[in-house]
Amino acid sequence: MKYISMKKLLLYLIVMLPLLGFSQAPQSFNVSGKLGNLNAQVFLLYQVGSNKILDSSKMVNGVFSFKGDLIYPSLGQLVVDYKSVGSRNLNDSIPDVLVFCFDKGNTTIQSPDSAYKAKVIGSGINDQFLKLSEIRTTASNKINKITSDVLQSKNDTGSAGINLQAQIRVVQTEMHQKLKSFIQTYPNSYLSLVTIGGLDGPTPDPNELLPLLDGLSKELQDTETARSLRNTLESLKSTAIGSMAPDFEQADTTGHPVRLSSFRGKYVLLDFWASWCGPCRQESHFVVKAFNRFKNKNFTILSVSLDRPDGGFAWLNAIRADHLEGWTHVSDLKFWNNSVARLYYVQSIPKNFLLDPEGKIIAQDLRGEDLEGKLAEVLGK
Repeated sequence: MKYISMKKLLLYLIVMLPLLGFSQAPQSFNVSGKLGNLNAQVFLLYQVGSNKILDSSKMVNGVFSFKGDLIYPSLGQLVVDYKSVGSRNLNDSIPDVLVFCFDKGNTTIQSPDSAYKAKVIGSGINDQFLKLSEIRTTASNKINKITSDVLQSKNDTGSAGINLQAQIRVVQTEMHQKLKSFIQTYPNSYLSLVTIGGLDGPTPDPNELLPLLDGLSKELQDTETARSLRNTLESLKSTAIGSMAPDFEQADTTGHPVRLSSFRGKYVLLDFWASWCGPCRQESHFVVKAFNRFKNKNFTILSVSLDRPDGGFAWLNAIRADHLEGWTHVSDLKFWNNSVARLYYVQSIPKNFLLDPEGKIIAQDLRGEDLEGKLAEVLGK
């Protein structure tokens, strides 16, 4: 089994809120167990707050033990170093690894012959972690199969096959509902709190996530993690679907000020992008296609560029190169400090919001063919 870096492991789940703890004071833990009758060096990798911890223990006749302190439940790796390569060279070997989740108190690990096949006994938090892992792994496997099948269809027939995005969206929706069900089933679990924080990726919907947060136990809601998450979600209400889009003014490519509210009476796609953003440039094809189809149906686009202070030429060149001249472009050339991006809490691009003629947000993050689909829905085919 390949050695998994702690960075990649934590990004899987816990890294959403790495600096905020389940409780303010660390509490002790004990991870111990027996792996057959093995004799080897054993390492435990885990995280406390922002600190990555690497501990070691000598396993004699299969028996090992680790003790330490935790601020909140942590993902960990138990690594058996059969070849005595040492912690710095584990990546160059093929060590025996168990990935698990543990909390304060006692956690017991047992196996007749290896860490990889070991079972974690009496750990409710690890049982919950396995359920979350299964949900995500199942979805990932389904998406991989769908992608493979569609690519095979292209190779065999030369056609695109069944719409890939639509199939993937079905799987993602199914995973989303299962994750919500997990949160509702385990209202006392720290993993439920963290799952809420990552449920909608970079574009959380406060109208969906705040009720889930309200459904957690009082103990969890009183943590610094939950309070921070709540504050973030409350601030996102201003740009949630159903809200009036915050008005703003920014200069266009000729330096003239353009105000969002001047587009009232039309459906407007408020599109955030940048010339340096590869995915944005790839998305341009779909944006241009949608604009050309619906530009005569009371629809337009207002693009906000997050180009850098020295990126004015690149911005204008990208507009020409990607054939985006048909609509209005604005920017203050302040990169991620773009005032409109900050107003709309834009954390990643491409990002877009669809506004109705009154200026209300009716959709967001319309990618690929979804953009045309939504415009056909509201404007007619």
